[in-house]
Amino acid sequence: MKKKLLITGGAGFIGTNSANYFADHDYEVTIFDNFMRYGTKDNVDWLLSKHPHIQIIKGDIRKASEISKAVPGHDVVLHLAAQVAVTTSVTDPRTDFEINALGTFNVLEAVRKLKSKPIVIYSSTNKVYGGMEDIEIIEENKQYRYKDYKFGISENMALDFHSPYGCSKGAADQYVRDYGRIYDFPTVVLRQSCIYGPHQFGIEDQGWVAWFIIATTLGKPIVVYGDGKQVRDVLYVDDLIRLYSTVIEKISTAKGKVYNAGGGIHNILSVWTSFGPILEKLFGRKLSVTFKDWRPGDQKVYVSDIRKVKKELDWEPNVSVEKGVERLFNWVNANKSLFNKFI
Repeated sequence: MKKKLLITGGAGFIGTNSANYFADHDYEVTIFDNFMRYGTKDNVDWLLSKHPHIQIIKGDIRKASEISKAVPGHDVVLHLAAQVAVTTSVTDPRTDFEINALGTFNVLEAVRKLKSKPIVIYSSTNKVYGGMEDIEIIEENKQYRYKDYKFGISENMALDFHSPYGCSKGAADQYVRDYGRIYDFPTVVLRQSCIYGPHQFGIEDQGWVAWFIIATTLGKPIVVYGDGKQVRDVLYVDDLIRLYSTVIEKISTAKGKVYNAGGGIHNILSVWTSFGPILEKLFGRKLSVTFKDWRPGDQKVYVSDIRKVKKELDWEPNVSVEKGVERLFNWVNANKSLFNKFI
């Protein structure tokens, strides 16, 4: 019998790729989405062209009555629905809270009330670790690096929610962890880093890898905040989804755990000093950018320590930065018409 999977936020970037993967792997997939983010309707059109049997539910996780109707009957709930931009959370903290914290609470309550409880996988964020201002950073010629954290930041780092987004996602992170513990059902929290790949309609405030490619393709200006040496670990979406699948397969090990889900030390990208040359090679020309002041709270370095998930679940990224960026570049160029409608 096919497993039944519900994906909240299933019409978004990660949701679309996840739905496609699991439909290809003999799951019955249902998408729950409010379709407010641009690109979601195009994503679903593409999905249904490949998998016409995927079920679509238009709903809002802020409304407990709507999500409580969608959850029953599923073996797995992949909870991706979220407000995803730090800047948006600062200008509209109430909406951020209602989507990220209250929405997750509604999902958990819907599961708690069931006799047969599904696996719940929650897409958290590395922002739960906060600014980490006390960590010493070394400035090198082309990028920053940690002085002491050779493998990056582990799950043992103290939580320090910073920004309304950090607070709302962090609260949800801890609710998911504790609901599994208190009410005895399988939950897994994945603290995701910078995820990128096809079907990502990136904007300046969120999805920067995709945004730089989209903006350059359409001839739009690129602004780099800071000096461009700041470093992030990046993870191609196919590798993330393979982790979702691994979590389900190894739920007896993963149940109740928190894992960093990032590219780790072998998949890092500086915002411009290393990313710029990759883009210039792909576009075949010199690119110009405008530099502006650092944005508040912007970390000079964030790299996930992913040794725990490798050890316990035998997972690690397969797609290199160069290969992943090239795949995203090719997808954007093949779908220019989608972006002209929105940008």
